[in-house]
Amino acid sequence: MNHFTVHDLTRILRSCGDSENIDGLGEADLDTPVAELGFDSLAMLEVASVVQREYGVPMPDEALEHMTTARSTVAYVNARLTEAGVA
Repeated sequence: MNHFTVHDLTRILRSCGDSENIDGLGEADLDTPVAELGFDSLAMLEVASVVQREYGVPMPDEALEHMTTARSTVAYVNARLTEAGVA
């Protein structure tokens, strides 16, 4: 687990709650704000928590500022993995 993908994000979002919101996530949705996809800040906090647990990378409080779209979330998590020497 040294690279975070959109598929990983999809899996985590599905496990965090309402999977109906994530069924249609595709290339066209990558830059759509997560709120418009139906995920609130609590869902994104859960994503950060799961990433921290599963990938062993610290996710600071300001992570949500960077996790505003699927694309930015994947990029941010991968940057955190690289910083931690996991990727």
